[in-house]
Amino acid sequence: MFYFYGIDWTYIVLVLPAIIFSMITSARVNSTFKKYSQMQNLRGMTGAQAAQRVLSANGVSGVRIEHISGDLTDHYDPKTNVIRLSDSVYNAATPAAVGVAAHEAGHAVQYAMNYAPIKIRAAIVNVTNIGSKLSMPMILIGIVLMGIQSLSAFSELFYYLAIAGVLCYGLCVVFQLVTLPVEFNASRRANEAIEQTNLLGEAERKGAKKVLSAAAMTYVAALAVSSMQFLRLLLMVTSRRDD
Repeated sequence: MFYFYGIDWTYIVLVLPAIIFSMITSARVNSTFKKYSQMQNLRGMTGAQAAQRVLSANGVSGVRIEHISGDLTDHYDPKTNVIRLSDSVYNAATPAAVGVAAHEAGHAVQYAMNYAPIKIRAAIVNVTNIGSKLSMPMILIGIVLMGIQSLSAFSELFYYLAIAGVLCYGLCVVFQLVTLPVEFNASRRANEAIEQTNLLGEAERKGAKKVLSAAAMTYVAALAVSSMQFLRLLLMVTSRRDD
Protein backbone atom coordinates (compact mmCIF):
# COMPACT_ATOMS: atom_id res chain seq x y z
CA MET A 1 0.00 0.00 0.00
CA PHE A 2 2.82 2.40 0.86
CA TYR A 3 5.38 1.01 -1.60
CA PHE A 4 5.69 2.47 -5.10
CA TYR A 5 8.43 1.25 -7.45
CA GLY A 6 10.10 -0.47 -4.51
CA ILE A 7 10.29 2.74 -2.47
CA ASP A 8 8.99 2.87 1.09
CA TRP A 9 7.25 6.24 1.10
CA THR A 10 6.36 6.04 4.78
CA TYR A 11 10.08 6.06 5.57
CA ILE A 12 10.73 9.01 3.27
CA VAL A 13 7.74 11.05 4.46
CA LEU A 14 7.80 10.22 8.17
CA VAL A 15 11.19 8.97 9.33
CA LEU A 16 13.70 10.62 7.01
CA PRO A 17 12.78 14.23 7.98
CA ALA A 18 13.15 13.29 11.65
CA ILE A 19 16.56 11.74 10.96
CA ILE A 20 17.67 14.87 9.11
CA PHE A 21 16.47 16.97 12.06
CA SER A 22 18.48 14.68 14.37
CA MET A 23 21.61 15.11 12.24
CA ILE A 24 21.20 18.89 12.28
CA THR A 25 20.82 19.00 16.07
CA SER A 26 23.83 16.72 16.52
CA ALA A 27 25.95 18.94 14.29
CA ARG A 28 24.75 22.02 16.18
CA VAL A 29 25.78 20.48 19.51
CA ASN A 30 29.26 19.73 18.21
CA SER A 31 29.76 23.18 16.67
CA THR A 32 28.38 25.03 19.71
CA PHE A 33 30.44 22.96 22.13
CA LYS A 34 33.56 23.49 20.01
CA LYS A 35 32.96 27.24 19.87
CA TYR A 36 32.65 27.66 23.63
CA SER A 37 35.44 25.18 24.30
CA GLN A 38 37.88 27.58 22.68
CA MET A 39 37.05 30.32 25.20
CA GLN A 40 38.71 30.20 28.64
CA ASN A 41 36.47 31.30 31.49
CA LEU A 42 37.86 34.17 33.54
CA ARG A 43 37.52 32.38 36.90
CA GLY A 44 39.55 29.40 35.74
CA MET A 45 36.74 27.06 36.84
CA THR A 46 37.21 23.55 35.45
CA GLY A 47 34.39 21.15 34.69
CA ALA A 48 35.26 18.95 37.67
CA GLN A 49 35.31 21.94 40.02
CA ALA A 50 32.01 23.22 38.62
CA ALA A 51 30.32 19.85 39.16
CA GLN A 52 31.49 19.80 42.77
CA ARG A 53 30.27 23.33 43.34
CA VAL A 54 26.82 22.47 41.98
CA LEU A 55 26.61 19.40 44.21
CA SER A 56 27.68 21.39 47.27
CA ALA A 57 25.24 24.21 46.51
CA ASN A 58 22.41 21.66 46.53
CA GLY A 59 23.59 19.91 49.68
CA VAL A 60 24.46 16.70 47.82
CA SER A 61 27.46 14.73 49.09
CA GLY A 62 29.04 11.35 48.43
CA VAL A 63 29.09 11.71 44.65
CA ARG A 64 32.46 10.96 43.04
CA ILE A 65 33.66 12.93 40.04
CA GLU A 66 35.90 10.98 37.68
CA HIS A 67 37.61 11.46 34.35
CA ILE A 68 36.57 9.38 31.34
CA SER A 69 38.20 9.33 27.92
CA GLY A 70 36.53 10.57 24.76
CA ASP A 71 34.58 13.65 23.73
CA LEU A 72 31.03 14.37 24.94
CA THR A 73 31.00 11.03 26.78
CA ASP A 74 29.98 12.83 29.97
CA HIS A 75 27.32 11.16 32.10
CA TYR A 76 26.11 10.48 35.60
CA ASP A 77 26.01 6.83 36.66
CA PRO A 78 23.35 6.37 39.36
CA LYS A 79 24.41 2.78 40.05
CA THR A 80 27.85 3.82 41.26
CA ASN A 81 26.91 7.42 42.15
CA VAL A 82 29.68 8.76 39.93
CA ILE A 83 29.80 11.74 37.57
CA ARG A 84 32.15 10.95 34.68
CA LEU A 85 33.49 13.87 32.70
CA SER A 86 35.26 13.63 29.36
CA ASP A 87 38.64 14.92 28.18
CA SER A 88 37.22 18.25 27.03
CA VAL A 89 35.30 18.84 30.26
CA TYR A 90 37.04 17.39 33.33
CA ASN A 91 40.12 19.66 33.46
CA ALA A 92 38.95 22.25 30.94
CA ALA A 93 38.24 25.77 32.20
CA THR A 94 35.78 26.79 29.48
CA PRO A 95 32.12 27.87 29.46
CA ALA A 96 31.25 24.70 27.55
CA ALA A 97 32.96 22.47 30.12
CA VAL A 98 31.26 24.21 33.04
CA GLY A 99 27.85 23.94 31.37
CA VAL A 100 28.17 20.22 30.61
CA ALA A 101 29.60 19.41 34.05
CA ALA A 102 26.86 21.37 35.80
CA HIS A 103 24.27 19.50 33.73
CA GLU A 104 25.62 16.11 34.82
CA ALA A 105 25.72 17.32 38.41
CA GLY A 106 22.09 18.28 37.89
CA HIS A 107 21.29 14.62 37.27
CA ALA A 108 22.98 13.66 40.53
CA VAL A 109 20.87 16.28 42.31
CA GLN A 110 17.73 14.86 40.67
CA TYR A 111 18.45 11.43 42.13
CA ALA A 112 19.30 12.88 45.53
CA MET A 113 16.00 14.77 45.58
CA ASN A 114 13.96 11.85 44.20
CA TYR A 115 12.90 13.77 41.11
CA ALA A 116 9.99 11.69 39.78
CA PRO A 117 10.72 11.61 36.00
CA ILE A 118 14.28 10.36 36.47
CA LYS A 119 13.03 7.63 38.80
CA ILE A 120 10.46 6.62 36.17
CA ARG A 121 13.13 6.57 33.46
CA ALA A 122 15.40 4.40 35.59
CA ALA A 123 12.51 2.05 36.32
CA ILE A 124 11.60 1.45 32.67
CA VAL A 125 15.06 1.38 31.08
CA ASN A 126 15.48 -2.41 31.32
CA VAL A 127 11.99 -3.09 29.98
CA THR A 128 12.64 -0.62 27.16
CA ASN A 129 15.89 -2.36 26.20
CA ILE A 130 14.16 -5.73 26.08
CA GLY A 131 11.24 -4.33 24.11
CA SER A 132 13.48 -2.66 21.55
CA LYS A 133 15.36 -5.95 20.95
CA LEU A 134 12.17 -7.99 20.56
CA SER A 135 10.19 -5.50 18.49
CA MET A 136 11.68 -5.95 15.01
CA PRO A 137 11.86 -9.79 15.12
CA MET A 138 8.22 -9.92 16.26
CA ILE A 139 7.12 -7.48 13.55
CA LEU A 140 9.04 -9.25 10.78
CA ILE A 141 7.91 -12.74 11.81
CA GLY A 142 4.32 -11.58 12.08
CA ILE A 143 4.34 -9.89 8.66
CA VAL A 144 6.09 -12.79 6.92
CA LEU A 145 3.73 -15.41 8.36
CA MET A 146 0.70 -13.24 7.51
CA GLY A 147 1.77 -13.43 3.88
CA ILE A 148 1.97 -17.25 3.72
CA GLN A 149 -1.22 -18.49 2.09
CA SER A 150 -1.10 -21.92 3.70
CA LEU A 151 -1.15 -20.28 7.14
CA SER A 152 -4.02 -17.92 6.38
CA ALA A 153 -6.14 -19.54 9.09
CA PHE A 154 -3.72 -18.11 11.64
CA SER A 155 -3.32 -14.69 9.98
CA GLU A 156 -5.18 -12.94 12.80
CA LEU A 157 -2.77 -14.42 15.36
CA PHE A 158 0.24 -13.35 13.30
CA TYR A 159 -1.24 -9.89 12.95
CA TYR A 160 -1.44 -9.51 16.72
CA LEU A 161 2.12 -10.80 17.02
CA ALA A 162 3.25 -7.99 14.71
CA ILE A 163 1.15 -5.46 16.62
CA ALA A 164 2.74 -6.66 19.86
CA GLY A 165 6.12 -5.97 18.24
CA VAL A 166 5.01 -2.44 17.36
CA LEU A 167 3.89 -1.89 20.96
CA CYS A 168 7.27 -3.16 22.17
CA TYR A 169 8.91 -0.54 19.98
CA GLY A 170 6.49 1.99 21.46
CA LEU A 171 8.34 1.57 24.75
CA CYS A 172 11.23 3.43 23.11
CA VAL A 173 8.90 6.34 22.44
CA VAL A 174 7.75 6.32 26.07
CA PHE A 175 11.36 6.27 27.23
CA GLN A 176 12.29 9.22 25.01
CA LEU A 177 9.21 11.09 26.18
CA VAL A 178 10.14 10.62 29.84
CA THR A 179 13.72 11.61 29.04
CA LEU A 180 12.66 15.09 27.88
CA PRO A 181 11.67 16.53 31.30
CA VAL A 182 14.70 14.82 32.86
CA GLU A 183 17.16 16.50 30.51
CA PHE A 184 15.44 19.89 30.41
CA ASN A 185 15.22 19.93 34.21
CA ALA A 186 18.91 19.03 34.56
CA SER A 187 19.81 21.90 32.23
CA ARG A 188 17.58 24.29 34.17
CA ARG A 189 19.26 23.24 37.41
CA ALA A 190 22.65 23.71 35.76
CA ASN A 191 21.86 27.22 34.53
CA GLU A 192 20.45 28.24 37.92
CA ALA A 193 23.46 26.83 39.76
CA ILE A 194 25.92 28.56 37.42
CA GLU A 195 24.22 31.89 38.04
CA GLN A 196 23.58 31.51 41.78
CA THR A 197 27.07 30.25 42.61
CA ASN A 198 28.71 32.74 40.26
CA LEU A 199 30.66 30.07 38.39
CA LEU A 200 30.84 32.13 35.22
CA GLY A 201 30.64 35.73 34.14
CA GLU A 202 27.57 37.02 32.33
CA ALA A 203 28.92 36.56 28.79
CA GLU A 204 30.29 33.13 29.68
CA ARG A 205 26.94 32.08 31.15
CA LYS A 206 25.30 32.82 27.82
CA GLY A 207 27.80 30.49 26.14
CA ALA A 208 27.14 27.69 28.63
CA LYS A 209 23.39 28.16 28.18
CA LYS A 210 23.71 27.88 24.40
CA VAL A 211 25.63 24.62 24.78
CA LEU A 212 22.94 23.19 27.05
CA SER A 213 20.12 24.38 24.78
CA ALA A 214 21.76 22.75 21.76
CA ALA A 215 22.21 19.51 23.69
CA ALA A 216 18.57 19.55 24.84
CA MET A 217 17.38 19.66 21.23
CA THR A 218 19.07 16.33 20.52
CA TYR A 219 16.60 14.71 22.91
CA VAL A 220 13.71 16.37 21.09
CA ALA A 221 15.13 14.98 17.86
CA ALA A 222 15.47 11.50 19.37
CA LEU A 223 11.81 11.60 20.39
CA ALA A 224 10.84 12.73 16.88
CA VAL A 225 12.76 9.85 15.27
CA SER A 226 11.33 7.18 17.58
CA SER A 227 7.79 8.58 17.25
CA MET A 228 7.89 8.66 13.45
CA GLN A 229 9.41 5.18 13.31
CA PHE A 230 6.64 3.92 15.61
CA LEU A 231 3.99 5.45 13.34
CA ARG A 232 5.67 3.96 10.26
CA LEU A 233 5.76 0.48 11.78
CA LEU A 234 2.13 0.74 12.85
CA LEU A 235 1.04 1.79 9.36
CA MET A 236 3.14 -0.97 7.81
CA VAL A 237 1.56 -3.70 9.95
CA THR A 238 -2.04 -2.46 9.67
CA SER A 239 -1.74 -2.02 5.90
CA ARG A 240 -0.56 -5.62 5.53
CA ARG A 241 -3.69 -6.77 7.36
CA ASP A 242 -5.88 -4.74 5.00
CA ASP A 243 -4.11 -6.33 2.04
